[in-house]
Amino acid sequence: MTLLAVLSGGLLRLRGETFRAAIGRGGVRADKQEGDGATPVGVLPLRRVLYRADRVARPAACVPVEPLAPDDGWCDDVAHADYNRMVCLPHAGRHEELWRRDGVYDVIGVLGWNDAPVVRGRGSAIFLHVARGDYAPTEGCVGLAMGDLVRVLAAGCEGVEVVA
Repeated sequence: MTLLAVLSGGLLRLRGETFRAAIGRGGVRADKQEGDGATPVGVLPLRRVLYRADRVARPAACVPVEPLAPDDGWCDDVAHADYNRMVCLPHAGRHEELWRRDGVYDVIGVLGWNDAPVVRGRGSAIFLHVARGDYAPTEGCVGLAMGDLVRVLAAGCEGVEVVA
């Protein structure tokens, strides 16, 4: 299994290479909770890759790759039955829109956090996605420059190991 190692200082390592990464504004935490802005510690398997086919080419990956649609979202409402799941918009529960204007979700690696089983309040929507130009902190995800993200996915990454 080839894992990316994400270090709390905002670096990502893969097979001896180091990449700059954005991490959660709440740092790296073992006790991740919904809304804390932290990136969870642990081994987070890569479940699938989503991408904006209208903006970028289909990225290569060792997991299923699917195009996003304008009505795709992700439920982050702890009171809703769809918590921490991809949903179709409009949606009754609080959610994130995956079809964004800013390009941050042009390529999304869906990471396996709190999904087997889902525990309400443990955190949702932990992704490997495109970092903002200034590597501003995320809401708990791991962000990489677009070129680095595509390269990492193509290298056969099977997951992310977040180290405190």
